[in-house]
Amino acid sequence: MRHKLLDNAVARTVFSAWAWLVLAVCLIVWLPLVAIVRLVTMPFDKGRYAAGWVFRRQAVAIQFLNPLWRFKTHGDHPKDMRRPYVVVANHESFVDMLLISHLPWEMKWLSKSEFFRIPFIGWQMALAGDVRLVRGDAKSVVTAMKDCAVWLDRKVSVMIFPEGTRSVTGELGEFKDGAFRLAVDKQLPVLPLVVHGSRSALRKHDWRFGVSNADVYVLDPIETTGLTRADVPELRDRVRDMIAGKLAEIS
Repeated sequence: MRHKLLDNAVARTVFSAWAWLVLAVCLIVWLPLVAIVRLVTMPFDKGRYAAGWVFRRQAVAIQFLNPLWRFKTHGDHPKDMRRPYVVVANHESFVDMLLISHLPWEMKWLSKSEFFRIPFIGWQMALAGDVRLVRGDAKSVVTAMKDCAVWLDRKVSVMIFPEGTRSVTGELGEFKDGAFRLAVDKQLPVLPLVVHGSRSALRKHDWRFGVSNADVYVLDPIETTGLTRADVPELRDRVRDMIAGKLAEIS
């Protein structure tokens, strides 16, 4: 009943207009909050953990105030929020970033450079310490991986989509090696996430939002202690199989 009501064209138009207003207000209000937290904590928070955490809470407010979206988290969260992980997930939609931000610990996101040029949201990403990547630029990839390693050394997890981009067909794409090579090099565990249901939140060629009941599942971490770069392909495929298996189970 709820789905049919919200998917009504008139209702979806009204709720979408409201949701865009909420999004704009949140971006404007949150920017000074993140900037103040960053300024106050700068002397002792080298990992920008507090500023990043405040920045991600914005996603919770945006979803809460959007009647078209319902997001849920599942699975066991890390007991030690400051133990760094290389976090990886499948990628359905831009909304994945809002969905995954509902998890209660801070992560630095590897994001394409275009996002950093968007007013308000890009400025907050820079304040939070997210990692900029120019897609197709080999030097940028090397620099981005080094930046991710710095955050890991500062006891902050990093979040990477190993598919590299959103899936066009909805099927799970092939995983790239970067995240898994980073985990092996730093001898840190990989934490797989599975996102499901976010694809319908944004509809192509339509300014209106769609109805979405989306979930993010936290799977068991995989240790990399003792692994070498020769083990990266096996680690990559193992994680992909875990994510694919969970998606099949959900479906």
